[in-house]
Amino acid sequence: MKLRPKLSARLGGPAAALLLLAGLTATACAPQTSDTGATKDDKSGTLRVWLFQEVGNGPKEQVVDAAVAAFREKHAGTDVDIEYIPVETRAQRVKAAFNDPGSAPDLIEYGNTDTAGYVRDGGLADVTAEFDAWSETKDTDATARQSVTVDGKVYGAPLFVGVRALYYRTDVFRELGIKAPRSQAELVAAAKKIHRAKPGLYGLAVGGAYTYGALPFVWAHGGDLAERDGGTYRAAVDSPAARKGIEAYASLFGDDNCPAAKCASMGGNATVTAFASGKAAMAIGGDFSHAAVEAGAVKGDYAVVPLPGVAEGSVAPAFAGGNNIGVLRSSSHRTLAVELMKSFAGKETQAKLFDAMGFLPTFTDVRAEAARKQPYVKPFVETLEAGARFVPASPGWAQIDASLVLPTMFQEIVSGRKDVAAASGDAARKMDAAFAAAG
Repeated sequence: MKLRPKLSARLGGPAAALLLLAGLTATACAPQTSDTGATKDDKSGTLRVWLFQEVGNGPKEQVVDAAVAAFREKHAGTDVDIEYIPVETRAQRVKAAFNDPGSAPDLIEYGNTDTAGYVRDGGLADVTAEFDAWSETKDTDATARQSVTVDGKVYGAPLFVGVRALYYRTDVFRELGIKAPRSQAELVAAAKKIHRAKPGLYGLAVGGAYTYGALPFVWAHGGDLAERDGGTYRAAVDSPAARKGIEAYASLFGDDNCPAAKCASMGGNATVTAFASGKAAMAIGGDFSHAAVEAGAVKGDYAVVPLPGVAEGSVAPAFAGGNNIGVLRSSSHRTLAVELMKSFAGKETQAKLFDAMGFLPTFTDVRAEAARKQPYVKPFVETLEAGARFVPASPGWAQIDASLVLPTMFQEIVSGRKDVAAASGDAARKMDAAFAAAG
């Protein structure tokens, strides 16, 4: 296998920028579709693959090396050229590849919120027939399948999923006689009780720039980001239900929990860091946050439960982040590329991915086995099984995300610059403009 020089280390972050590992099992040839975007389908030669560069890339490289060696044994006359690219510059690299098929790879790893935009740009191949014929996909969870689906067609294979739950300090809860919250009302009450008793501690660390920590409150109150409107989407963040969720999240900013002056600018990483360092009694963190918390000051004094919903005993819907792998339409090795995609995203790989890095499988049976082996995974699996959510499958979402529409909305509210109605109305107008521009 050819390995190109590493370009840079990833700086960390949530599941949308996780890694790709390769599987050790090649699969039988799958049916072809007509959507190749290429004039030939070579059955030999070199396949080029772009994977994300991780901070700790060693374990990833070892599995990839072994997987590629196994793939070559099954496919004589083939080679695989792996290039590790920085997550931070992926947008420019991928756009350039779409515009210059001659230099483009055959497969790419990509964040699942990028799917619709990449499809709109004509970069990803429709692999619906191959995906549906693949026996393993009967166990793919619905949200993971949604992350590779645009207008009913499949454009890749889900690789792993990341989801958030509630981390809390068992020592603080025990000292103050508080039980793990089972509703959002109990969550807010616990946060404020803790901060009142321990003013130097955030009850629940929240962030005005923490979109994926805020969305479960919106979804739990029956709101949504957008609704399908014919062939496009229409924003729904200004609906009465969504506004109730926004108000619930905004109520956690203030001198009685997490002062807006300090917390309005915080993102997800900052809230998890506050918890791990002992500055917060609770935080909304991901399964991918486990290692950081374990390395922090609270090791041994915390537990995790699903983030509660509005009704007692319910679970707030969480955003299902993660990564996928897709075949480019310009690939001149369509058949081989699909087989390699299956090796990268198959059950054996996902199990090894969890063992090596702790990221959650997208196959329900593999995920259940992961939870059996590592009990810390259980609340995240429960959260997924309760029904996770995803962003609108529109290429307009990339513009909405890049323009910080939702973080701006929350920051305007928690800082007192606008009320919920005005801020959510402005956000809805910006979202509708992005959806309309995307077509």
